[in-house]
Amino acid sequence: MSIRVVRTAEGWWVESSTGRLHRIGTRADTTAALLADRLAVQETADRAAAEPDAGPSAGEAELLSPVTTPCRVVAQTVNYGSHAVDSGFDPATVPPVFFRKASGSVSGPYQDIVRPPHVRFLDYEVELGLVMGADLPVGTEVTGSALSTYVAALIVADDVSARDLQLPKTQFYESKSYPTFTPLGPRLLLVDGDDLARLPDLRLTLKVNGITRQDRTTTDMIVRPARALSLLARFQNLQPGDVLLTGTPGGTALKSPGRLLTTLAALLPPHKRWQKFFARQQANPDYLKDGDIVTARIATDDGVLDLGEQRTVVRAR
Repeated sequence: MSIRVVRTAEGWWVESSTGRLHRIGTRADTTAALLADRLAVQETADRAAAEPDAGPSAGEAELLSPVTTPCRVVAQTVNYGSHAVDSGFDPATVPPVFFRKASGSVSGPYQDIVRPPHVRFLDYEVELGLVMGADLPVGTEVTGSALSTYVAALIVADDVSARDLQLPKTQFYESKSYPTFTPLGPRLLLVDGDDLARLPDLRLTLKVNGITRQDRTTTDMIVRPARALSLLARFQNLQPGDVLLTGTPGGTALKSPGRLLTTLAALLPPHKRWQKFFARQQANPDYLKDGDIVTARIATDDGVLDLGEQRTVVRAR
C-alpha cells in the first residue's frame, strides 16, 4: 500500500488520507536516508491511518521538494506516442534517448518558475518521476516483477524547457537545467510491487491558467520503466534518491511544423532555418508567459494512487 510523504523545513511527514501531517521520527536529512529508514516511515503511516484527522493540515504547510539535492536527475526524451506524433516522429521507430538535468534545477512544488531574461520560448512537460530506493549498478537487467526492488517512490515532475536554447544548440542540458526548471512534488509516494503494477493506470494532467494542455495515461508510454532502467543501466548507475523522469505526453507548446515545412527548411542554412522557425513560434500563444499558473497532477482515476498536484507561477527574472 502506498504511503504519502512530504517534506518541510522542519522535517519529513506522512500525509494522512484526510490531508493531515504526522511527523516522522527520523534523523534523515536526505531522501536516500529517509528511504533507508523505512521502519520509522511505516510506524508513522500506521499512526496516520489510526488518527487521520490529527496533526496540521498539509494545505497550510510550506512544502519543499521531497527529493533532496545533490542527486542525479536523468530524463527520457520522446517517450509517449502522442508526444512523438507532436514532434514529427513515428512512435514505432523513435529510439530511446536519455539526457541529464542539473540537480540545481530542482525546486519545490509551489515555488515560482523563474524565466531567465534571454529565454523567449518557455515550455512545460508534466512527467512521472521514478525515485530510486536501491543501487542500480551498470549492467543490471530490470524485469517488471523486480521493479519494486529498485524503485521506491513516484513523484510529479515538470520538465521545464527553454526551447530557443534546446533546438538550435541540439542539446538539452542547458535548456532544461536553469534553477526552478524541475519542480518536484508535492508528495513522495512510497510504493510497493502491487502499486507499481498499476503504473499504466496513472493519468498525467497539466493545465495552464486552468486550461488543460496535457492529459494522458502512462499506457501511451513507448519504453516502460523496467525496460528504461535496463537500457540506462547499460552505461549509467543510479543510487537511492536519484530520479528518472519518464517522458511527457503530447500537448506541449512545441510541435513539429509538419513534414512539408520541415523538408523545405532543411534546404536552408542552419541560421536561416532557425530564424524562420522561431519567427513562426512567435505566433504560438501556448508558451509560458509571466504570471501564468501551471498545475501538474498525477493520479489514478480512482484516486488510490495519488501523487498530488503542484502549482507553480511563471515569473520573469
